[in-house]
Amino acid sequence: MKIGEKLSSIISLSPDLTIFLISTICGILAFLVTIFSMPRLIQKLKNANIVGKDIHKTSKPIVAEMGGIGILFGFIIGIFTGIYLYPSLTFQLVIVLLVILLVGIIGMVDDLLTLSSKEKLLFLFLAGIPLIWVAPPNVGLLYLIAIPIALSITSNLTNMLAGLNGIESGLGVIAMTSLTISCIVLGKFDVAIVSMSMLGALIAFLLYNRYPSRVFPGDTGTLVIGATIAAVAFIGRLKLIALIILIPNIIDAAMKFYSAGVMERQQHTPTQVNEEEKLIIPDEGFKSLIRLVLRKPISEKEAVRIIWAIGICFGIFGIIVAIVMPDIIGHQTLAQFIKYKDLLYYI
Repeated sequence: MKIGEKLSSIISLSPDLTIFLISTICGILAFLVTIFSMPRLIQKLKNANIVGKDIHKTSKPIVAEMGGIGILFGFIIGIFTGIYLYPSLTFQLVIVLLVILLVGIIGMVDDLLTLSSKEKLLFLFLAGIPLIWVAPPNVGLLYLIAIPIALSITSNLTNMLAGLNGIESGLGVIAMTSLTISCIVLGKFDVAIVSMSMLGALIAFLLYNRYPSRVFPGDTGTLVIGATIAAVAFIGRLKLIALIILIPNIIDAAMKFYSAGVMERQQHTPTQVNEEEKLIIPDEGFKSLIRLVLRKPISEKEAVRIIWAIGICFGIFGIIVAIVMPDIIGHQTLAQFIKYKDLLYYI
């Protein structure tokens, strides 16, 4: 008898509640692994001189970079726990773990060697290809190709809305919370193991990354967040909800592309800080969601809270869509529209 089945029989739970309980255990273990590994990791990163300046403070303190490794530690343990406790999901979870590890490696290379935008997009596309093996059955070639493309785009979206203490990991916590609740509402308990494992690791990391940051996630962390959102969206058939949750990131990317086109990070003019420790927009440079918030000088902590609030609004909207989705599917006119939409899966 499998571990999950033993657990279900001992405490008389339904299969869905068993997976939910296992997902919760995975999330808690991911949290504990990350929170206890971060102090040691931060010190190791500093000793290895993998550090950067916190440019949004007048003192410009030195902070450890590439802290996303700690997120990966927690996530890996969470997923392996899920595999051990619920072996029937082994193939799906191994594929997700492989993809997240590949994305994490790409993030590490980018943090250490600095990849170009085109190189990053290509490598992320290649990293997303294994997700094809856990795609819904009998889908068409167009749908299969869309999976690694979406993973590459989503990873870059979460990587672009960044730069302030806690903004990336905080938005990641909001996104994973919304996706996890949506999974539960829609009965997608199998992908809850993935979302809860990442959620647990991100909550722990946020405790070190929030203002004033003791560690930055680096591309290692920001790319992994987006990749996990994409994986949950495609495996759990939660693409619409994921799209809603990512609207702040999409707005930010659209503003940057519209105002400056495709730019390498070395060409960016960073947001500046005045003598009062308030952020101000430079005279030149691209537009972004952060700079939209900074129409008047405000503190870094306040700017991050505003961005988080925007993320929470769209996260709640995503949950509401998950709640009303069964009724939408039951509506005759909308059901017909969904039927035509589903035809795209088989092209």
